[in-house]
Amino acid sequence: MVAIAVMTFWGATPVLTRIAVRDFDPLTVAVLRTSMAGLLGGAVLAATRQALPASPGGRRLLLVSALSGFVLFPLLFTFGQQRTSAMHGGMILASLPIFTGAYAALLARRRPVRGWVIGSAVALAGEVALVAFRAGGGGAHTSLSGDLLIAVSVLVVALGYVAGARLGQTGYDSLATTFWGVAIGLIVIAPVVVGDLAADGIPHADPGPWAAVIFLATVTSIVGYVGWYWALAHGGIARIATIQFLQPFSGLVLAALLLGEDFTAPLIAASAAILAGVTIAQRAR
Repeated sequence: MVAIAVMTFWGATPVLTRIAVRDFDPLTVAVLRTSMAGLLGGAVLAATRQALPASPGGRRLLLVSALSGFVLFPLLFTFGQQRTSAMHGGMILASLPIFTGAYAALLARRRPVRGWVIGSAVALAGEVALVAFRAGGGGAHTSLSGDLLIAVSVLVVALGYVAGARLGQTGYDSLATTFWGVAIGLIVIAPVVVGDLAADGIPHADPGPWAAVIFLATVTSIVGYVGWYWALAHGGIARIATIQFLQPFSGLVLAALLLGEDFTAPLIAASAAILAGVTIAQRAR
């Protein structure tokens, strides 16, 4: 249930990013998202005195998680989402379970069970069909460069998910993983933040884009990661990762309601394939 709840509001990420880049440039959105989350995470760390992982291996996993999830992913995804529709962004994010499960199997040196492979293949086929048919654009601009940037962001963040989950499996708390992750992210991007503030001051934007950035910084970057790392660590990376195939559905609905992007017959058919693939993979043990 925790993983499904996370997917529900993570599905809004492409839509909120599209809203944010109406008034902000992509770099500003990515920097604001991580810096706001980092300031909040740093305050929590100071109040709770959460320690870093004790082992060198644990600290390496934390660093991979932080750089992947809170530095590289926001940058790549935001620049990509500016160049394509929210529905396309959500479609491409649907490939996350495949790479999350594949990374986990590779690091564990084990072969995924056949049911997981079949379910993932069915769901991925549905996603490929969505992108290939260019369905659901609703007049929104789409581009190959935008789609590819989002695809690269998926490869990056999936590695971060696995690193955070493996850290959780060692007994390290998912709260500490998230708060240290956003704090490290803030440290890395601090020179950009200071430079932007010195040059231009606080960015100006309408309330809508500001609200979108605040949601991305708090709910997406903090609440979502805490719940997701906890679910991956307790439910098994390969099994829980397939729930990510549900992520596009809330995003598709919001894209239609808030951005005017269209549902089409190919979109509905491909979504049904994704849901069927999730069901198959979830039943695999």
